[in-house]
Amino acid sequence: MGNLLLKMDKGKLFVISAPSGTGKTTIVKRLKKEIPSLKVIVTFTTRKPRPGEKDGVDYHFVSEKEFKNMIKEGKFVEWAVVYGNYYGTPKDQIIEGLKRGDKILCCVDTQGGMSIKKAFPFSILIGILPPSLKEQERRMRERGGVTEDEIKTRLEASKREMEILFKNYNFCIINKDIDETVKKVKEIILKGFSGIE
Repeated sequence: MGNLLLKMDKGKLFVISAPSGTGKTTIVKRLKKEIPSLKVIVTFTTRKPRPGEKDGVDYHFVSEKEFKNMIKEGKFVEWAVVYGNYYGTPKDQIIEGLKRGDKILCCVDTQGGMSIKKAFPFSILIGILPPSLKEQERRMRERGGVTEDEIKTRLEASKREMEILFKNYNFCIINKDIDETVKKVKEIILKGFSGIE
């Protein structure tokens, strides 16, 4: 991975992570609109599309066989199995964007965030937190498409993810108000901060 660090620092790499039901998808959609030059890396996944999701926009939806071939070919900077589905961040898109000097955004879980930081130590990690576990649970139920068992599993995973966010991320923002959260994240991206807040 050492070669990946060769003079790519003219671009900026940002990572957003958040426990399930915290609003990260909405935040990323808003950031794409408000910062037109921002390049959002589209994750590959084996999970089925949710209603309204578009292939190549929300995710690249692929079969498990295709995904495993991509792992063998070293196409991902990080990949993981989350709730039974594979998710992976394409390496080449990040490298090409950094060489061009782009501001790049990856939206991944905390495990993925830590892997990206390892590969690209200059990346800036932004954690989004729910106002409370109760509010997070409400958002999960509202979104639909998840069973009671899945909600329970995701809330348990959330506690572990929040520990990682607080311990390792450059910024942690509590998403009480979506407009305020987007404004804070936008400021970090536009100014390219990297300090611990």
